[in-house]
Parts: sequence; C-alpha cells; structure tokens
Amino acid sequence: MSSLVIGFQETEKLQLALVGGKGLNLAKLSKVEGVEVPDGFCVTTVGYQKAIEQNEAYQALLNQLTLLKVGEREQIGNISRKIRELIMGVDIPADVEKEVAQYLSTFGEGHAYAVRSSATAEDLPHASFAGQQDTYLNIIGKESIMHHISKCWASLFTDRAVIYRMQNGFDHGQVYLSVIIQKMIFPAASGILFTADPITSNRKLLSIDASFGLGEALVSGLVSADCYKVREGEIVDKRIAVKSLAMYGRKEGGTSTHQIDSVLQKTQTLTDQQILELARIGRQIEAHFGFPQDIEWCLADDTFYIVQSRPITTLYPIPEASDQENHVYLSVGHQQMMTDPMKPLGLSFFLLTTPAPMRIAGGRLFVDITPRLASPVMRENFINTMGQSDPLLKDALTTVIERKNFIKTLPIIDQPAPTPLTAHEQSASEGFQAHIENESTIVSDLVTSNQASVEALKRNIQNKSGLDLFNFILEDLQELKRFLSDPRSSNVFMTAMNASAWINENMKEWLGEKNAADTLSQSVPNNITSEMGLALLDVADVIRPYPVVIAYLEHVKEDDFMDELVKIEGGQETRNAIQDYLDKYGMRCAGEIDLTRTRWVEKPITLVPLILGNIKNFEPNESKRKFEQGRQEALKKEQEILDRLKLLPDGEQKAKETKRMIDLVRNFIGYREYPKYGMINRYFVYKQALLKEAERLAQAGVIAEKEDIYLLTFEEFREVVRTNELDEKIITQRKDDYKFYEKLTPPRVLTSDGEIITGQYKRENLPAEAIVGLPVSSGVIEGRARVIFNIEDADLEDGDILVTPYTDPSWTPLFVSIKGLVTEVGGLMTHGAVIAREYGLPAIVGVEKATQRIKDGQQIRVHGTEGYIEIL
Repeated sequence: MSSLVIGFQETEKLQLALVGGKGLNLAKLSKVEGVEVPDGFCVTTVGYQKAIEQNEAYQALLNQLTLLKVGEREQIGNISRKIRELIMGVDIPADVEKEVAQYLSTFGEGHAYAVRSSATAEDLPHASFAGQQDTYLNIIGKESIMHHISKCWASLFTDRAVIYRMQNGFDHGQVYLSVIIQKMIFPAASGILFTADPITSNRKLLSIDASFGLGEALVSGLVSADCYKVREGEIVDKRIAVKSLAMYGRKEGGTSTHQIDSVLQKTQTLTDQQILELARIGRQIEAHFGFPQDIEWCLADDTFYIVQSRPITTLYPIPEASDQENHVYLSVGHQQMMTDPMKPLGLSFFLLTTPAPMRIAGGRLFVDITPRLASPVMRENFINTMGQSDPLLKDALTTVIERKNFIKTLPIIDQPAPTPLTAHEQSASEGFQAHIENESTIVSDLVTSNQASVEALKRNIQNKSGLDLFNFILEDLQELKRFLSDPRSSNVFMTAMNASAWINENMKEWLGEKNAADTLSQSVPNNITSEMGLALLDVADVIRPYPVVIAYLEHVKEDDFMDELVKIEGGQETRNAIQDYLDKYGMRCAGEIDLTRTRWVEKPITLVPLILGNIKNFEPNESKRKFEQGRQEALKKEQEILDRLKLLPDGEQKAKETKRMIDLVRNFIGYREYPKYGMINRYFVYKQALLKEAERLAQAGVIAEKEDIYLLTFEEFREVVRTNELDEKIITQRKDDYKFYEKLTPPRVLTSDGEIITGQYKRENLPAEAIVGLPVSSGVIEGRARVIFNIEDADLEDGDILVTPYTDPSWTPLFVSIKGLVTEVGGLMTHGAVIAREYGLPAIVGVEKATQRIKDGQQIRVHGTEGYIEIL
C-alpha cells in the first residue's frame, strides 16, 4: 500500500503531515494498553493534494482568499463557498478510491462508519482548532463514504475554519486534510472528559460530561449533560441534568433525534462505578500524552471507546516547584501593571533585580507566597496588606486559607524570615509608622544621589564589552538593588501612604466623608510620572504655532521623521522640544519592566499621535493651568476640612493633626513613582550596551538579527558571547513559545494544582447592572468609553473615559486628555491609581473583563468614590 491510505495500526507510516492531528492522536491511542479505539484507517493528505493540485481554478480562488483580511466577512464567505463547490465537483483520484475500497472489504463493506475530518493544523499543543471541520456519522456503503470524503475535504473551507486560520496566522495553502474512516459505535451513552477542570483549570480535578445516545448531540449543544467531577479516584461532585433528547444512528444510515422516556430523563447517565472507570482511563491517556487532555468517549455494551483525544490548549502553565508540596503563586504582573508576557532577557533582569522568591510560568513572573500563608503570624498581616491595595487578591487568598488542608500551617519555631515582595509590603510587614517629619530635602537628596549614580553608570559602561560588560552589569545591579531597597526611600512613600490611609479613616469617622485623601493628593510636587504627562502638553505648545509642522507630523510613518523636520519652518524648534522630552523620559514605554520592550527614544513616532491629540484638544499653556487647577482644588479641600474639624469637640487638636498628615501626603506621595523611574533608567543603559554586543554577534553571523538576544536569558547571552556559538533552534522555539504566551491571560492567584482562584468584591446595595471594581480616585463622571489596547491607537476627544487592560507609567501622557479611567488590573497604590488621584480623574481599577463588558463608544458613568460603573 502507498501513502494514500494508512491503517491505525501502521504506526511507522503515521505523521502529522499525512494524517492530521486527530488521525495521529487516534492512532497513538489505539496503541495504549487498556484503551479501546474503534478500528479505522486514514485517507491521507496526499489524496487531498492529488485531487486539487492541478486545479487552476482552485489556485486562483486560493490566491484571492489570501489577500483578504479577517474583517471582510462577506468576501470571505463568497470565495469560501466557491472553493467548497469546486472541491465537491472534483473527482476523487482513482487510486485513492481503489485503496479505500480495499480497506472497506477487509473491515466489512456492510458496516456503518463514521467519516471525520483531520486537518494538519488541528489538535496541536498550541492551537486546538477544535470542531473546525466536519464529521459524518453512520455512513453506509462505498458510494456514500466516497461522497462524504469530498464533503470533509470541502469543510476545510467553511467560513469558520478560514477565519480561524487567518486569526491564528496559518496559511490556507499549507493546511491539508486527511479523512478518518472508523467503524461506527452505537453507544448507550457518550460525552466528553477533561482531565483538568475546564472552569478552574485545576489539574487534579477531572470533569466528565455525559448524556444518552451519540455525543454529537452534546457537542452541538442540542442536549444537556450530567456533569461529574473526580479528584484522585473519588467522585467529589455530581450534577444530574434533565435529558429530554438523544441522538441515535438509524438502520438505513444517518442519525435521528428521539425524545427520552420520562422515567430516564432524570437518571444518572453513568453509574458511579462507570464514572470511576472512565476517570481511570482518562488519567491513563493523560499520562501517555504527558499533557491534560480533552477526550471524546462513548459507552457501548459496557465498554468505553475513545473516539478522540486532544491537548487542552487554554490552560495556564504551572510554575515549576522543586518539591511535591502544595504552593500558592501570586502574579507579579498584576502588581507591576504589566500582564503581557516578557521575553527571556527581560525576565532575567527582573529576576536579578528582585529579592522575592520568583517563578516563571507562561512568560510571566509569579511569587511563591506559600511560606507566608503557612505562617499564622505572617499570614494575617500579609493578606490584610495585600487586601488594602487589591481586595480581589485578599478574597482569593482567603479562599485558599479556608481550605484547611491545602497549606500546612508551620509551627512557630519553623517560621521563615520573610522576603519583602514590594517596598509597600516591606514597610507594612515591619509594622512601622514612619517617623520622618517634613524634612524638605529628603526627596531631592534621594533624587540627586540616584541621578548622579546613573550618570556615573553611563560613563563607566562606555568602554566595557564582551564578558567584561556582563560582569560589570552584574556588579551595577547591586547598586540598583541598593537604590530600590533603600529604607529612606520606602520610608518616604510609606509615610505618605500611611498618612493618606489615616486621613481617609478619620475623615470618614469625624466628617462622614469618603476618600478625602484623593482630592488632597491632586497636583503634588516631585511626581516624575505625572510631570511627564504635563511635559508633553508643553511639547504641543512649541509645535502649535507651526501649521506646516503639524501637517507634516499628521502623515509621518517612519521613525527617522525627526531628521526631515529641520527642513521646514518650526522644524528645528519641534525637534529640540521632542529631543529634550526624550532625554528625560525616552527610556519609558508600555510594559517597561521588560527590558526588551521598544523604548520611546528607540521609536519616537509612538509619541506623535499623543502630541497631535494634545494640540487638537487643548489651548496653549494647558500644563500650568491643569497643575494649578488641581493644586487649588487640593488647597480648597484642605481649608474646608480643617474649618469643619475646628467646629468639632477637640476640634483644634483634630485639625492640627490632620494638617500634619495632609502635609506628609503632599510632600512625599509624589516620590512613589520615582524608584521605578530610577530602575527603568538603569535598564535602558544596560540595554544599549547589550545591543552593541548583539550587533557584533549579528555581523559575525552568530545570530540572525540583534533582537534575537531578547529570547535568551542573561546567562545564555553571556555564554553566546563567550563561545561565539548559538543553536538557531532555541530562537525559533522561543519565538513560538512567546506567540503562545501572548494568547494566555495570566491569573492573579494560581495554585500548584493549576487552579486559578478568582476573588469577588463584597458589596451590597449596588444597582443591578453595575460593573464592580476597586475605587481608587473619587468623583463621578459620565462620558464616552474608549476601549484602547495600545497607546498608538488612542484617538481621544476631551471628555472621554479610558477603558484598558492596564496602565503603566507610559500611559500617563493620555491621562491629560481623559475625564475618567477604568482598568482590568490594578490596586490602590499602582501607578494608574496614583496618577489618577493626582490629576483628579475618577478611576476604578481591578474590573474583571472590563474591555469585554464595556464596548468602545458606549456612554458610561464611573462612580470613582463607590467603585462601580453603569452603562447608560
């Protein structure tokens, strides 16, 4: 036999390219001891290619399809339909037909068969393509089977399959189809088994859906199914559905749907014994493939048959642990306002900078907080500190603690010494009330000494190269760590944060006023991040008088646009203004904690739409007006609060103490943003030096392009510099991994079972349709929601409300143009919250799935004091 048709047993011939994902998995399954797979064979992709390869009309249509974009649904529909009709009209090659007939005569031509599609881009570890192509059941007779082979081939071009390929970057011309022909099983019951719980992602919880008759009814959503959950060989949950319909095979071929006898409708589809047997088979299959599986099964004559098994591709990877104990991991991205994956070099630098016990999973960082939760002494303090800044975290961690047996409580004598996760927690965990009074120079001293240190770094790194450079960077990272962990530094903003909390607590008690500190935090001095937003308004002021420059900027596409500027009137002034801005803030960008991200100074065109927006939306001198307006509002609020306090019993004392706290907030809260600026400054100096090394490697042909170094860890990069060798396969593999990680959504809290634990906000008396989040900046605002994922796409009008997954400092220039802020990620002290308070923008963070629940252009009302959003 040639490679046109291959039986499941002919393993040596089976390859993905010939039989597709489903065919390959079925053949592998049929080899597993104790797993029953209905007999069958595959018409390989060679047959499909033979049928269409010489067809010029097919090639022409395929070329048209390749030019289309996902949005052009109507054209996609038309061309796809023509391709399907064309495939249905093509004769099946005679040698394919002959070989299929030979297999059928061996198996028995009178049998009923299932005819199923198996594409080469299907059931892959990173893209499941589940259900993209067609399946036909109970097909009898050679003629009918041949007809359904054509139908399967044509199903490669259903609209849904075509769009899915476009979205996942697969080339239509490179995806082929094999057809599986398998002996039909007529089951009493069938369903789906997930070896990891599809709701929570828990790898120890196995989930079974079961209903009567054929599984197609369940897959197509025609019938309800029972759901059973099994953990470590024990049934832990059963939901019995009312099953009114079932699909069965007909004698003459095809299927029909029947009403189920009313007595049976509420009975359990599988007995407890059968549930446990099926769970055992599921675990066996999972062990064979080494990855959680989504399995289709059916039950006939007391035997379970497996008709499909594919990897579950949506699970978030679990951080690796060195022991078999239970662990709880906390997402660093949710603390750092950057939930995208990071490249290996970026991860390396963050790991070299932080003292906390970090783990990597899905291209993102997690902190192992198990030791804290195991210690009764640390646990409560830790959960409350986290809860102040992010109630969802607190709720999720409380859920874990309430499962008494998940984390073993350590005896007092074995308590670990805690490593601080954040400066915020460092100070809070020491349980101290900072004792710096208003020393006016402390902030400027810290800033001056850090600036001097960065300047020294820039000078000293100039002449370093090769292994010297790597050693030098490792040494300098100690300097960065000293700067980040300087107790004076955390003391400054902890003092401000504690004072802010004191004001909120006491003003609520004494004056019945919620979140009073928000207004008092407007327009504080020394905030490097909010100054950055205002400074871009000043850049707009320089350009505003020159219509020629504005017209030029509206059409620039390339990053070298600054070079051409000098030729037009006002161009030199514009260039100087942008350059001065970049000198101070150019090392910033979205996702800046990842050293490999492109900085503004590397791609200044990123700032152009923001500058043009400022010119369009504001009058000259707006930055000073905005700052002064916020300052006046804060002063007015301060006066009003102090006047009201003085009327209370013991009022003079209360006013005096409150005035002291207000001064602490205003003098010190601005510094909250500086440590990160200092870190990002250093990161960029390292990056520039490392890119010079990368250029040398690229010129020597060791790497293909200099950006390839981003896909290596710091140690691996150093090794490449030492040996002048690199295996190209590593880079290719990591590019694929990164693409996969981009599709994942990282959880806030993850356990070593892979379970994603989501927290809930505990709130009463909110409107029924309210979308709930964490209130971080007071006030109520109505406006048009702008759902934005990239700064470059931000086309804002005055009065818009920004809705986005997260904002890090690089988003601040947009804050001057908006009236309110909603993010999916964030806490009370994350950057977006701090800047929103300072600019006086009502803001709500930590809103689950905000960018899906709120549509771009909708009118919404943001209740920044109460923490909920209404869609109007």
